[in-house]
Amino acid sequence: MNTITSLDHKNILVTGAAGFIGAGLVQKLLSETQFCEITGIDSLNDYYDPQLKTYRLALIDEAAAKSSSKWHFVRGNIADREQIRRLFCEHSFDIVVHLAAQAGVRYSVTNPDVYIESNLIGFYSILEACRHSRDGGAKGVEHLVYASSSSVYGENRKVPFCTEDNTDHPVSLYAATKKSNELLAHAYARLYGIPCTGLRFFTVYGPAGRPDMAYFGFTDKLRKGDCISIFNYGNCKRDFTFIDDIVEGVSRVMRRAPGQTANDVAAPYALYNIGCGRPQNLTDFVRILSEELVRADILPADFDLEAHKKFVPMQPGDVPVTYADTGAFERDFGPLPGTDLASGLRAFAKWYKAYYQV
Repeated sequence: MNTITSLDHKNILVTGAAGFIGAGLVQKLLSETQFCEITGIDSLNDYYDPQLKTYRLALIDEAAAKSSSKWHFVRGNIADREQIRRLFCEHSFDIVVHLAAQAGVRYSVTNPDVYIESNLIGFYSILEACRHSRDGGAKGVEHLVYASSSSVYGENRKVPFCTEDNTDHPVSLYAATKKSNELLAHAYARLYGIPCTGLRFFTVYGPAGRPDMAYFGFTDKLRKGDCISIFNYGNCKRDFTFIDDIVEGVSRVMRRAPGQTANDVAAPYALYNIGCGRPQNLTDFVRILSEELVRADILPADFDLEAHKKFVPMQPGDVPVTYADTGAFERDFGPLPGTDLASGLRAFAKWYKAYYQV
């Protein structure tokens, strides 16, 4: 593992910069770095409401106005190799944080094409750009940090999930593409010496999150008086991780590229779980969410949660439990704050009320 370096004066690319994690990361970088050049790229597609993405970009612009670091946004598709090539030619990126991807397990069941384009072809174009950034003896990209997912663990029964566990049996196309990203990154690290760190995120939630996530959809439905579906008849557990903890983890990893012997492989490559490490039963999660929605006056004080939920079977692509073993991350980067679920959902509820003017 290489020594920790400062991010000040670095030239940084963040893909998926208008996304949930990407926007949070850029804001953090702008508030904590000095004289950086930060470039973001995002397609602003309509997988979910693009207005939420433009809202996040506005928050980034506010942070940029107060920062000594510079911010530049490019609208584009990471699968467009020529656009990515030009972007890398125009900027001598030191660090690349690749967060752009087509997300969602269930959506991948019926819309596979977009996952192949974004998660495979798009990731390949980023890897190739990192590779060629070193052409002609140039210093090139010093560290590629990319997003993987807890979905790669599939139906592993051993918990908590450890990065050394077998991940050869994905149960969704989304998971398969993320596993493919890990394999491609390892190959490029070994062949071309590009330091790569993969991060398996565990169920990220919080303010300005993705509307396709369960907590967001539950809130929309409960607010309208609709019933919510509790999958696997309530026998699901998720390692819910607050957005600020995820962003803190990514920013720490950016500062330390893996060396040639990281994780006992002959390549500058490393892989970590980033999760809370405290899986919550879905029924408890829904109860805490409803309590925080009542506290925020989004739901009435006498709201009857039991009358607004139904238990249904597991959906294709879902798994019964996710649970992160974060020991390797804590060994190399220290423990994350570990925001408790009630506090995190309270922050979400306050944001939701303000954003939707409930």
